[in-house]
Amino acid sequence: MPATPTPWIPYLLPLLLGWVYYRRIRRSFGPQPWQPRRTLLRLVMLVLVGAMLGVAATVVPQSGPALVGGAAAGLLLGWIGVRHTHAEWRGGVRTYIPNPWIGGVLTLVLLGRLAWRYLHAGGLQAAGQPSALTLGLAAALVAYGLAYSIGLLRRMAALGAHPPAA
Repeated sequence: MPATPTPWIPYLLPLLLGWVYYRRIRRSFGPQPWQPRRTLLRLVMLVLVGAMLGVAATVVPQSGPALVGGAAAGLLLGWIGVRHTHAEWRGGVRTYIPNPWIGGVLTLVLLGRLAWRYLHAGGLQAAGQPSALTLGLAAALVAYGLAYSIGLLRRMAALGAHPPAA
């Protein structure tokens, strides 16, 4: 018996994406506990997504320059973001305070682009067809995440494995 998609999946997908982005935006504000495994997992996932973007470049016409430009902008913003991240020991735990503006603005730009494509492309099925601009914005977000995660790994390693003696 072939599986038929349930009618409520189109409603659950935006809720799931909303929850994921809520968590992402929430992590952009205030002190965050350092979780090296989460950062390494994020790096692996971002490399995989970056590879998928590279494959998408072969399918979407004229997307190469958008991907390269987006990746370059993301790397620059990731470097700036790490430079504006404060790392410290708090209560015996390594923590960092990210700059909320760079990651937040990049996320909102991508969400705005996806929402615009959804509203103007005629629904979920048509919005699933990527454009060069959307791929460029996604490349910027992925490159930002890669640069920021690698920079954060280096910043936290420089902070040391044990809190300084009082």
